[in-house]
Amino acid sequence: MKIKVLALALVCVGFAFSQSNQKREKFPSYFGLQVKPVFPTQFIGTPSTTFSNGEFSTTVSQKMGYSFGGTVRAGFTKLLAFETGLNFTQRNFGIDMSIADSNVFATNSISFIQYDMPLNLLVYVQMSERFYMNASLGPAITFKPTDVGVLTKPGGLFTFTHTGVVRKKAGIELNANFGFEFRTDKIGFFYLGGSGRIPIGPVFDMVAKYEYQGIKKLAYAEIDGSYLSLDFKYFFPNIRNSGVQFQNGPIL
Repeated sequence: MKIKVLALALVCVGFAFSQSNQKREKFPSYFGLQVKPVFPTQFIGTPSTTFSNGEFSTTVSQKMGYSFGGTVRAGFTKLLAFETGLNFTQRNFGIDMSIADSNVFATNSISFIQYDMPLNLLVYVQMSERFYMNASLGPAITFKPTDVGVLTKPGGLFTFTHTGVVRKKAGIELNANFGFEFRTDKIGFFYLGGSGRIPIGPVFDMVAKYEYQGIKKLAYAEIDGSYLSLDFKYFFPNIRNSGVQFQNGPIL
């Protein structure tokens, strides 16, 4: 349901943008769509976190996720632009849990979603008539709508509960992008690049609980959530309306 609401919002934004953009010609703006697989990496973050309480131990490992949404690029000059948009991102994590000196262990998975709006300054480098290289940098405003949790029963009377708790629903992530695009007048722009995201603070706190015959133990850890991604973008062409254009003037 949340993805359907996001898709409807993107369609409305795209329609409103295309109508307003018909009046801008010197440094035109563009509306597009983007999709990117998300890859955890130790180069800019901590993809795996292990924490324990006595014999109870948990390891949370970030897995491949995905992100998609709409993007708007507003031109300032021939070589500078502002890029923003609205994206849905899902981070996936694997959970390994165990009790030391026993034969009790289990695995599970958990997914964590957020919405974000990047605010990037973009710089172009024209390489040929139709090929451009560009780089952008800026913050992204994020919104995490809910906590998430999973229950694991490996057998017998053992029970493991893992809950991802959001400290603050709104947050900020730093993002940097680099890529290449091929531009056409009739069918739009095609972009291929990469980006990195570093949250300011943990994405969520993982609360792990172990229960057995009235015995309860808790363990806590902060989950980083930084990632690299491979970005695919498509920008729609700006097409002028055919026929006689209405000119503002007095009503006769």
